[in-house]
Amino acid sequence: MTGAASVASGNPDVWVIGTASLDVLHFAGQTVHTIGGAGLYTALAVRRAGGRAGLFAPRPRPMPAALQPLAEHVYWVGPEISPDDLPRLEIAHHGEGRATLLNASWGAEARLLPDDLPPEIWSARVVHIAALSSARRQLAFADALRRGGSSPRSPLLSAGTYARLVFAETDSVLQLISESRFFFMNENEARGLFGRLEDVRSQPGQTIFVTLGAEGARVFEAQKYTSIPAVPADELDPTGAGDTFCGAVLASLSRGLPVEEAARLGVRLAAQTISAPGPAALLGK
Repeated sequence: MTGAASVASGNPDVWVIGTASLDVLHFAGQTVHTIGGAGLYTALAVRRAGGRAGLFAPRPRPMPAALQPLAEHVYWVGPEISPDDLPRLEIAHHGEGRATLLNASWGAEARLLPDDLPPEIWSARVVHIAALSSARRQLAFADALRRGGSSPRSPLLSAGTYARLVFAETDSVLQLISESRFFFMNENEARGLFGRLEDVRSQPGQTIFVTLGAEGARVFEAQKYTSIPAVPADELDPTGAGDTFCGAVLASLSRGLPVEEAARLGVRLAAQTISAPGPAALLGK
């Protein structure tokens, strides 16, 4: 069974395939219980950047109070699950962009299947495959999106990754990159895939975004790259910074903004996000 909550008129501009999770975060001597997940951060950033966001993710019933703001701001559809089956992450931040994933339970993520993609997804401008438990699962969604639906215009494909996939499923991540119009990663992931940041290469017509923490970001197009400067920020909790950048960029691109302008807006919104715990800044808290 699939549950849904409609929060905006019109179909979403950007769909995100991913998860929402219940997180435990350790940073700056604090331990905070909050909501998270790559899918959640990306979808909220799309909305915060002025886009209409759709999220295909397992959806708990009854809805926990902590996740109610997400359901109010994002068009969220997906298999109905028990709140006990929500993914759960525990992350320790060490400063200077370094973090350790201490524990990860993917819960009912396995119930998220390509055959169940909502029909509205085919009318979106962009579909982003956020981090999942494996790159092979991401590729299965990419294959389903590539095959297309009944719409004469297929959405542009975007995807992201994280360190465990880069080092455990390198070939699959590289294949996912080759099939994506837009791809997002951080500096550590880029070095794991390409050896050196300078060796990142995008295909013709493809854009790769590499976030660099306090150094901003680089945008790779064909044989050149553009450096996007950072925005000063008081870093409290860096969780979700890369996904926030991604969502803001995709929302901007879906409105027709140039790539560099979209990346600058992404850096700006990421700077706001890290100044508050969890996704509070994206929710306007």
